[in-house]
Amino acid sequence: MDVKEYFARISYRGSYDKPDLATLTDIFQHHVRAVPFENLSIHCGESIELDLEVTYNKIVRKKRGGWCMENNHLLSWVLKTLGYDVTLLGSKVYVPEYDAYADEIDHLLLKVVLDDKSYIVDGGFGMAYQMWQPMELISGTDQPQTPGVFRFLEESGVWYLEKVKRKQWVPNQSVSTCHNVEKEVCRRVYLFTLQPRDIEEFRSRNAHLQTAPDSLFVTKSICSLQTADGIRALVGWKLTEIKYNYKDNMDLVEIRILADEEIEKTLKEKFNITLDKKFVPINISRLSLF
Repeated sequence: MDVKEYFARISYRGSYDKPDLATLTDIFQHHVRAVPFENLSIHCGESIELDLEVTYNKIVRKKRGGWCMENNHLLSWVLKTLGYDVTLLGSKVYVPEYDAYADEIDHLLLKVVLDDKSYIVDGGFGMAYQMWQPMELISGTDQPQTPGVFRFLEESGVWYLEKVKRKQWVPNQSVSTCHNVEKEVCRRVYLFTLQPRDIEEFRSRNAHLQTAPDSLFVTKSICSLQTADGIRALVGWKLTEIKYNYKDNMDLVEIRILADEEIEKTLKEKFNITLDKKFVPINISRLSLF
């Protein structure tokens, strides 16, 4: 594993000799714009492993993406290699349809300490709730970013991440999202504590999420990538492209349903992904990702 090869993968050409916030932010933004959040392996008959060299080979050499346990595990290795103080954390993701957080830890994120300040670095959430910059770990302070306003709230040692959403303009209403989601102003994203974690603690959940019949990742094929001004996502056959703050504090949301024969070309052209095995799209869960 070679950090320079990783930098080539994310098209990062900046300096990295000084582990500071500016460098961290730059590397992080290159990562989320180059490496998709995706679970396509599940729908290609492949298993998702947490061995770091396997993840490195998949994301860096095969130019694939991954989910949180792959993206953030790889990112933690990169940042530690560059001299950053990195700790793995675990979180429980909020499920709006059930108005509840997951029962068990199901998301991996990173805490980075710089100049006595703590930052949350999460390059593996994907979709429209992907942060674009490291977030300072402070409670109750709005942290505006291009995707929207993020903030942490802390209660009795439990930290909550939420995102304030803009209004959405959806020209093609016939394939729009459900009305409840469109009316939502603020979305809870996940909760976490600052208890340090080891990658081994995620192995059972990693296996469960890719095999359980009711898992979101089994019932939906997902591929999302952050762009210079928004996000694009392929969920099942539905291609959604969002342009943030298109006008008047409103996001432009363009949706198209693809035919089977368009899927492979779309993955290549929009996400730079070429799969080794036959991919079978699926979208049978009603859970909303936007």
